Amino acid sequence: MPFIKTDFPDLLVFEPAVFGDDRGYFFESYNQNLFAKEGIDIKFVQDNQARSVYGVVRGLHFQKGASAQTKLIRALEGAILDVVVDLRAGSPTQGKVFSIELSAKNKRQLLVPQGFAHGYSVLTETAEVMYKCDNFYDKASEGGVLFNDPALAIDWNVPADKMILSDKDKVYPVYADCVHGFVFAAKK
Repeated sequence: MPFIKTDFPDLLVFEPAVFGDDRGYFFESYNQNLFAKEGIDIKFVQDNQARSVYGVVRGLHFQKGASAQTKLIRALEGAILDVVVDLRAGSPTQGKVFSIELSAKNKRQLLVPQGFAHGYSVLTETAEVMYKCDNFYDKASEGGVLFNDPALAIDWNVPADKMILSDKDKVYPVYADCVHGFVFAAKK
């Protein structure tokens, strides 16, 4: 099975089948039919790509309301620590943190459903990250959680004095003060 369930409802790790030989390797990074067989019916509408240097911490970001996004994240080059926080009221993992290393080497991907704040830190000299989204970016719907909220105690695997952050990521509210409107809906 290429999908690994986490302890977080709807949060999945995707490990594609990789076919390698002396020429290199081949794999399908996304196949709509394979996802559909697992009951994952998502129409991705936007691909984003970012290149960053060691120590960059991006996040924790989300889009709210009608612009909320499901994301499928992977590292094309280097390695990142991908981090999510479940924001969904009523979820059994509400307010909890999940992290996983995604790298060009391990080819793992993280499927992050709507209702999570998402971020990552760059663990290698550089990293190139690509992610698919099921909704278009809308600046007016941006939201975030403070990356170093003491209540979340996230270990970004980067020393604090080496972290490189955007100005907006330094001023997001802590989780307890975050306004988003996400509510968990258990699947039948």
